[in-house]
Amino acid sequence: MTNDIHLAFAHPSERAAASTDMPYDRISVRDYVVEVEIGAFQQERGKRQRVRFNVVVEVMPIADPIDDDVDRILSYDKVTEAISLELDAERINLLETLAARVAERILLEPQAERVFVRIEKLDRGPFALGVEIVRASDGLQPAAQDHMETPHPRVVYLSNEAIADPKLSAWIDTLSAAPDPLILCVGLSEVSTPETGHKMTQRRVDLLAIEQNAWRLAATDLRCKVVATRTELDWAMKNGQICVWAPSKIVLDAVDGPKADVRETRALTVWFADEMQAKELLIVGDLPTEGAVPMRAVAVGDVL
Repeated sequence: MTNDIHLAFAHPSERAAASTDMPYDRISVRDYVVEVEIGAFQQERGKRQRVRFNVVVEVMPIADPIDDDVDRILSYDKVTEAISLELDAERINLLETLAARVAERILLEPQAERVFVRIEKLDRGPFALGVEIVRASDGLQPAAQDHMETPHPRVVYLSNEAIADPKLSAWIDTLSAAPDPLILCVGLSEVSTPETGHKMTQRRVDLLAIEQNAWRLAATDLRCKVVATRTELDWAMKNGQICVWAPSKIVLDAVDGPKADVRETRALTVWFADEMQAKELLIVGDLPTEGAVPMRAVAVGDVL
């Protein structure tokens, strides 16, 4: 029992050594500290805090001579790179989510057999708050690869005039007939949005106002499902569901969020289309600022 308690609080390398009889080699990255915005609580938003990573990767011994060749081994850079890539992908609420994604990315390396990941928050008090996970390569690589591969949708911005047009359902028929996934975006509703007098809270109110309009569109055509998270969007695109983007979570969780005011909803849609690596952005009305995704505009009443 004493030994079990010791191992519960031991470094991942000690736990790795005690948990298997397999003749694995181990590489480790210890006490790797980065500053990042992370956390599910409102007080953690808009603030960076120190997070410490300890990672141990078990690899099968290389039978042939290594010849002092870095290309023949699993480099430490692959571990720190996995951490950086997941931190840069999107804002994450839970350490558990981050740990699982880092582990899955490391296990995509052909040499990696098993990985121990410990992540700790260092600035939430006079202590460290953390999580530790263990993942093995068996059965995880397809899931990790699926997480990394995303279809390229067509993103369509519908103005309030377009939403109210009697031909809306016919437009959606035409748009959904194409083989590419379809994501619909809307702007602010015509109802006046409350003014808070505070930049951060106003941003939240404006995003919620866009989402109210998304639900209005969903009520107009029940094939359209309001979707708020990247995970839901990825699933919906792979399963042929028509989505209406509810922007709050993705915008607020973005590492590199939209530079324009969210009230500039066409520019916000351009940012979203770029984030989704959309095949095309179709805007009903005038084109906004340039984006990386090919764009075209149509007038309400035109054939899409």
